[in-house]
Amino acid sequence: MPKAIFIDAKGGQYELDVENGQTLMEAATDNMLDGIIGECGGVMSCATCHVYVAPEWIEKLTPADDIEESMIDVARDPQENSRLSCQITMSDELDGIVVHMPVAQF
Repeated sequence: MPKAIFIDAKGGQYELDVENGQTLMEAATDNMLDGIIGECGGVMSCATCHVYVAPEWIEKLTPADDIEESMIDVARDPQENSRLSCQITMSDELDGIVVHMPVAQF
């Protein structure tokens, strides 16, 4: 099973098994990972699953669409590598993906 590595704002690292087809937000909330809220359940209406994707993984992701970009604009401290984890669907190609969580989601 592919793995995703979440790093919190204090440097704590959490390695999660993520089923293919599951989003990173689902994996984080299923595992009660503090720092990913996923308040809207993954329909891109809250940005409480905002993450910073490690630079080496950005090109492996499908680019964010206009709706996701709009939600990222309202996230706290957006950066060039910001994504909504509800829009990152796990696959074997993403095994080992590293994402950093912001200090707070709102």
